[in-house]
Amino acid sequence: MTTNFNRRSILRMAGAGTALAAAAGFARAESSDGVKWDETHEVVVIGSGGAGMAAAVKAAQTGAKDIVVFEKLAFTGGNTLIAQGFMNAADPVRQPRQGIKDSPENHMKQTLAAGDFRGDPERVRVLCENAYGAVTWLESLGMKFKDNVIQIFGALYPRSHIPALPKGQGYGTVLSKAAKDLGIKVETGVAMTEVIREKAFEGPVLGVKIIRKGKPVYIRASRAVVLAAGGFSGNKYLRELHDPRVKGLGTDNLPGSTGEVAMAAVRVGGYLVGMDFIQSTPGAPAGKKMKLLLNFNVNGSIYVDKRGNRIVNEGARRDVIRDAVLGTPERYAYTVCDNENFMSYDEVNRKAIHEGIKINEAWTAPTIRELAEKMGVDPAGLEKTINRYNDEFVKNGVDSDFGKTAVNLTKRIDKGPFWACYTGMTVHHTMGGLNTNTKAQVLDWQGNAIPRLYAAGEITGGIHGTNRVGGNAVLDCFVFGQIAGENAAREKIA
Repeated sequence: MTTNFNRRSILRMAGAGTALAAAAGFARAESSDGVKWDETHEVVVIGSGGAGMAAAVKAAQTGAKDIVVFEKLAFTGGNTLIAQGFMNAADPVRQPRQGIKDSPENHMKQTLAAGDFRGDPERVRVLCENAYGAVTWLESLGMKFKDNVIQIFGALYPRSHIPALPKGQGYGTVLSKAAKDLGIKVETGVAMTEVIREKAFEGPVLGVKIIRKGKPVYIRASRAVVLAAGGFSGNKYLRELHDPRVKGLGTDNLPGSTGEVAMAAVRVGGYLVGMDFIQSTPGAPAGKKMKLLLNFNVNGSIYVDKRGNRIVNEGARRDVIRDAVLGTPERYAYTVCDNENFMSYDEVNRKAIHEGIKINEAWTAPTIRELAEKMGVDPAGLEKTINRYNDEFVKNGVDSDFGKTAVNLTKRIDKGPFWACYTGMTVHHTMGGLNTNTKAQVLDWQGNAIPRLYAAGEITGGIHGTNRVGGNAVLDCFVFGQIAGENAAREKIA
């Protein structure tokens, strides 16, 4: 059974979890001395997003018999639930059918370069070499992807797999079913406040302290603890502390992304890396109500300013696009596309655009001139930009203004009706977090693995470098979530 969520309903449900998170963020580390364990489980997973559920399912498939997942929000799924869901992988089946040449090595090279070579090459290699395996693993659980891959916004290459269901609903559905079938316990409304280690900065991790129904409960992990609680996009203090450029921006993440689980790991020896690498993506400008997106398929959409001028290569790195949008006098831009591009989006996104039209934050019209007039953009300027884009750049396969690649210059913008929406910037992903190795073990400041402590997903740092490639976040969750779960399950019972 698939449940349809909208962002507003999810945010309402998340309120209680946010309060728990705030309380958890200021807890002090506790010693194992004198701890009386209330429960024992083999593998304890913190967070029920893609990474956490992948870890739990893989741990069960590997042989662990008693696995529990704790989620602080009132529902499972984390940010994976509301993500657009695109997942990168060099695909030996889909890509050749489309005439696309690709390889894990190519994926790795682009990922490292996009992050200014600040990502860990070994973990990036593991990410890319295991990408297609993650796709097939999910498919083995029942996940459905569309037959073709595309290049999404910020992905740099056409290798993004499109879920058949809107957003992250497909991942949540198949992983929840797998967890239920495997006997995995999943408990919501529970905040983790502490990681319990044998001694301060020494020895193995023994378990965690949680808050259940307002009371502290000590949970022993006889094999291992897996941290998969997401990043800190929802923590205004942390994100502005580490990157002042995002001051004043909102976030499109759930309010549970507050970073307190990572901080708990730091209190027992975990080491943070890359905290100043914070990614923004198109969203609602300041003063606007809705995050409306027409930019996912970069082949056939353009960014323009209020004068109707194009401002950036739509297939560029996300930080480049951020700087171009925030560099306009208005600190926002517009995304424009034709009906063919609009119809390529799923029903959820198309419905959102129609809702945006009602409040004058999105527009549609039969001609470019009429569209510009509704937008409040210079009609002559926008017409000139669109005509040049079609008749010069697309026709010749060369973007002499911004260098958009030929593979993304195959779609003219000429099939009405035409569509547009506001494009501001919002905090989307935090590349910094706990340092880990290729086994998903959490490392201390000396690079030593903390025994029996694993982490996966956005809570980790050092993989994406300065700039995460679009479509690599979901991939990161499922590749390293599986690795964390498998290795946690192979720990000897203590």
